[in-house]
Amino acid sequence: MNRTRKKNKSIKIIPLGGLEHIGMNTTCFEYGDDIIVVDCGMAFPEEGMLGVDLVIPDITYLRENIDRVRGFIITHGHEDHIGALPYVLNVVNKPVYATKLTMGIIEKKLDEHDLLDTTQRIIVKHGDVINLGCFTIEFIKTNHSISDATALAITSPAGTIVHTGDFKIDYTPVYGEMIDLTRFAELGKQGVLALMCDSTNAEKPGFTQSERTVGRKIKSIFDEHEKGRIIIATFASNVDRVQQIINAAYEHGRKVIVEGRSMVNYITVATELGYLKMPENTLIDIQDMNNYPDDRLVLITTGSQGETMAALSRMAADTHKKVKIKPGDTIVFSSSPIPGNEKAVTNVINELYRKGAEVIFQDTHVSGHARQEEIKLIYALTKPLYAIPVHGEYKHLRAGAEIARTMGYDDDHILILSSGDVLQLSRDNAQVVGHVQHGTVMVDGLGIGDVGNIVLRDRQMLSQNGLIIVTMTLEKHTNKMLAGPEIISRGFVYVRESEALIEDCRRVAEEAYTKCMDNEVTDWNRIKGQIRNDLSDYLWRETRRNPMILTIIMEV
Repeated sequence: MNRTRKKNKSIKIIPLGGLEHIGMNTTCFEYGDDIIVVDCGMAFPEEGMLGVDLVIPDITYLRENIDRVRGFIITHGHEDHIGALPYVLNVVNKPVYATKLTMGIIEKKLDEHDLLDTTQRIIVKHGDVINLGCFTIEFIKTNHSISDATALAITSPAGTIVHTGDFKIDYTPVYGEMIDLTRFAELGKQGVLALMCDSTNAEKPGFTQSERTVGRKIKSIFDEHEKGRIIIATFASNVDRVQQIINAAYEHGRKVIVEGRSMVNYITVATELGYLKMPENTLIDIQDMNNYPDDRLVLITTGSQGETMAALSRMAADTHKKVKIKPGDTIVFSSSPIPGNEKAVTNVINELYRKGAEVIFQDTHVSGHARQEEIKLIYALTKPLYAIPVHGEYKHLRAGAEIARTMGYDDDHILILSSGDVLQLSRDNAQVVGHVQHGTVMVDGLGIGDVGNIVLRDRQMLSQNGLIIVTMTLEKHTNKMLAGPEIISRGFVYVRESEALIEDCRRVAEEAYTKCMDNEVTDWNRIKGQIRNDLSDYLWRETRRNPMILTIIMEV
């Protein structure tokens, strides 16, 4: 009797963001008619994205399959994992599952976007198991640079996939318990189809230090700087770091001031939910700062990444309304620059030095991401069939893949994905079988997606070469010039010092208009084009610069 070997069932994994760059972490898991989404993050704009506030993933695939989406599963409360939620939920309004602190931070965002009442929110605890369609999702305790981070064991008929989220192994966490390594080992014994492992620090050997090591450094800074104010800039979301700063301030008899909108939001939520302990009479309002001597004050502030509008950057630039940096101040950068922010951070440090402040940025930060030996331990415990590095730029994913090779995995069982890939995964086979629409959607003020490459190109041109506006008034029907041409310059030349050039521009524009009239050209678009082309040629010859030229014709 012939027996046909039964083919193993397969699951699809579709990352919509979070690969090739830091941020926009959003991944779909699809089996049959069910889709779940893990995380929904934003990214900060790149250097060329002038005027853009933030970047979110293109969720066209979710919108087209909205009836199959069962919910959003959030691993922790960092912006690169939750920042896009308010924008995505406006389009794909599905339940959100998250741990207590993570949900508190999400609710703050939803409230700001008037989505709190229309979004179903389910708070889960570590160890909880939920069912969404054919998926079973278990929440596993991990450590990270924000409390309540969780890994996920995602089980479908195809098998179990372990997603670490952002994690590290901290044996002495500031808040709560250490990572649940026992549960990872139990899952390994039961059988894990794939491990999707955080690769942010995969290039770095050894182990990531415990958060408590920063607490000891902060305490020593307080011991050594008893005179003058202490201003500490850190990530607003690093609640454990903030707790250690507050503890040191309390021990040294200093009052704490919190400055920066995101810092206030995170501390408010963490305090209300019990993740942050604020000793009585320690926190004061910035309005009351002048009521205390400098050696009794600590400011915890945003701006550790050199962001232009963040509180510390405004202090360094003398544009902060309440705080002026002065000699005797000690400024602590309790963070490391995110790739791409190094120059901005250096500029802020230089300005602080010029104002006579002491700046400390060595040994004041530890990462929230696992290094090589921690990643190896997770592989050893879970024993996955496939290794899928996630989170980070391509070099981080490659480093994560190399760790898997050292653990005995061959190339057929190591999968480096790109955003938009459709990975079909079973115990028999793993291959990319297609691609879905993906990319970035830029948020500028209240506009979502209305800024594209053409608008960015215009903004770049304006920022590099400025603008020339030509205005003229023509008589209706006859096209006889009644006024103009007038030349307005913005960001190109200073008119009062370039009167001869502006006068020549006026002459060139008038000659272009006359040329059109002589050739009986009456179409305004052609007249505008002739003026723009002639003026552009002239300005390039004279200045070797190519400003944007805008021609405005008014009719009387």
